[in-house]
Amino acid sequence: METGTETFLSHLIELRDRLLRCLVVVGIAFIPAFIYSAEIYDFLARPVIASLPTGSKMIATGVISPFLIPMKIAMLAAFLAALPYVLYQVWAFVAPGLYAHEKKLVVPLIVSSTLLFFVGMAFCYYFVFGAVFEFINKFSPKSISPTPDIEAYFNFVIGMFLAFGIAFELPVVVVVLVLTGIVNTDQLREWRGYVIVGIFVVAAVVTPPDVVSQLSLAIPMCLLYEIGLLVARVVEKRRKAPEPVGRPAGE
Repeated sequence: METGTETFLSHLIELRDRLLRCLVVVGIAFIPAFIYSAEIYDFLARPVIASLPTGSKMIATGVISPFLIPMKIAMLAAFLAALPYVLYQVWAFVAPGLYAHEKKLVVPLIVSSTLLFFVGMAFCYYFVFGAVFEFINKFSPKSISPTPDIEAYFNFVIGMFLAFGIAFELPVVVVVLVLTGIVNTDQLREWRGYVIVGIFVVAAVVTPPDVVSQLSLAIPMCLLYEIGLLVARVVEKRRKAPEPVGRPAGE
């Protein structure tokens, strides 16, 4: 009992230390992000500004919104800048419980997780936003003069970025599930129909109630699921191969 308690406490201490390291890195990245927060917001606002009538601008209905929005933008930018380090800390925490050949996949998984998250955000920014705003404007009554509020727009942007960034992590999730032995690729293929239905349900829930944004999320997720199956199949074959190195001592 004492050994188990000591092990549990050591894991908690390690988790605390890694969380503190992540907070420090995010805090350091926050400083330059806050300095350039106005420029970052102008960049984020380009899709909606381009869809508005010429000369139109966004408004701030909240008293402290012009200050809070740059703060939130800086926090978002700082987290994204520190994302590779945060993911490394996550993998470093779980690494002691992995086989030697599984540890070799840590760096590829960190790199692929980071790239896929940013690819999801870029896809949302460059392809989805323009299509969504154009779709909405087509159905907007001519008597309405659109003047989006900066806080409402930022909340919309952050929600969409998170939805697409996390959704594009689907191949990594599939590989990790197979890598840990929770499921195998044969099961994932059998569940393909249920997964596709679940993807469309998730897309309908996390995106605005328009068909453009929902399909823009659901279709890439279906393709990414298939990519995850292909990669997981390769990982599964390696996992079934004889393991020359056992698990770390002390397990």
